Amino acid sequence: MTLTRRDLLRAGSGLLVAGAAAGGLAGLAKLGVAAAAGAAPAAGSSGPLRIGYLPITDAAPLLVAHGHGYYADQDLAVARPVLFRSWAGLAEAFLTRQVDVVHMLMPMALHLRATVDPGARVLAWNHTGGSALTLAPHLTDLGQLAGRQVAIPGWWSIHNIVLQRMLRGAGLEPVIRRGASARAGTVELIVMAPSDMVPALAGGFIAGYTVADPFNAAAEARGVGRIHRFLGDVWRDHACCVLLTHEELIDTRPDAVQALTDAVLAGQRAIVADRAGAAATLTDLSYLPQPRPVVTTALNYPPDAHAVVHPRWQPQQIGFAPFPFPGFTAALVENMRQTLIDGDRTFLDRLDPATAHHALVDDRFVRTALDRTGGAAAWGLPADLTRTEEIAV
Repeated sequence: MTLTRRDLLRAGSGLLVAGAAAGGLAGLAKLGVAAAAGAAPAAGSSGPLRIGYLPITDAAPLLVAHGHGYYADQDLAVARPVLFRSWAGLAEAFLTRQVDVVHMLMPMALHLRATVDPGARVLAWNHTGGSALTLAPHLTDLGQLAGRQVAIPGWWSIHNIVLQRMLRGAGLEPVIRRGASARAGTVELIVMAPSDMVPALAGGFIAGYTVADPFNAAAEARGVGRIHRFLGDVWRDHACCVLLTHEELIDTRPDAVQALTDAVLAGQRAIVADRAGAAATLTDLSYLPQPRPVVTTALNYPPDAHAVVHPRWQPQQIGFAPFPFPGFTAALVENMRQTLIDGDRTFLDRLDPATAHHALVDDRFVRTALDRTGGAAAWGLPADLTRTEEIAV
């Protein structure tokens, strides 16, 4: 399927709307993203696999797998991963087949498949947790956000979903495309590229933001913000980013997809075994532009450095459990229906929470990879690979 920029715009997805809010189409063009799928080989071609990513710790398993040579260990040729600045740019690169594999926001993956790319397939979870709500240092209570702006990385993100639950739990009303009012208790949400958030907070242009690390750790390191709450303290072990590829790659190169999945799981295990070493890999090999101390902190926050509501959940710790639980997808769809979005959300009326998971996720490869690495128990997962979602604002 060939998609043009016009197709993407017509999809009403908020992807390029988000891009406009964080630099617009001109910003995407600067990333070198082609306008049509014909500008690059199809995902099912026999060349090296191409990986796209944002400079966040969510991408760490893909990047550590490359830096440690785990793809080569699987006899899989993989080009050096390509960094993108915004979710809009990464999504467009995926849709136009500039890259074969990405870590993608789970809500955005659902949206892409339902609206513009029925061949999008989730292979596994890339990580769990790893995000936070960071506020200006002088703000100590959510109620102080009334009348202010807060940035999110994308409309179709777990960040938007969890933030809106938090705001409503504090008696505030999230609004879009209209100024916030302290008297009315409203908070305006805007989309911003993660890399723009720290300087925007430092300049006083926004009151806070919710995003993946290391941008939360970076704000604290610079003294321009403080972590108010980890999102994993609201939704336990939620999947933020997932491993996303194209169905034609699965159909034409299943061995490559299995090798990719095996390598990513090896990357996950390497991070858990040595978080400081993973931070060194990510920074010394220039996968992430942030300083090593910031990335090290983001991968391994001290357990007592921030107040948490549910310490048993260890919300400060980014996790790396790869299995995509169907119950999470169902709960995610339900929560997406309750979330304000600046864009066409009519596809949610057609999305059945009970069947959305199996339409999007192909878990054959991660199941095989789990079996090859000791099974569910070796990863601390329930034997029957099911779980009950825990959400508590």
